[in-house]
Amino acid sequence: MRGNIAQLMQQAQKMQENMQRAQEELANLEVIGNAGGGMVTVTLSGKMECRKVRIDPSVFEDAEMAEDLIAAAFNDAVNKANAATQEKMGAATAGMPMPPGMKLPGIF
Repeated sequence: MRGNIAQLMQQAQKMQENMQRAQEELANLEVIGNAGGGMVTVTLSGKMECRKVRIDPSVFEDAEMAEDLIAAAFNDAVNKANAATQEKMGAATAGMPMPPGMKLPGIF
């Protein structure tokens, strides 16, 4: 029984280290979302901080279209950032049994 607890503690420590490393990688990650065939691009960090927005000047001819393209590009970037987060955190917790739907503290 003692060996199982020690092994479980080692696994938990390794998972914690992996999660910290994954969070550091995510903080440095940049994803680019785009819309309108690249007419609008939005760059986000892994922490969902907006780093850059690029808008082709022709987009401004139609305000409603500009709004839609900006929203679509932002949503595309958010989806990419979320996918990267899930991938990195999934790798960090690999091998550790987690109940379905459980979220660990510190995950973005």
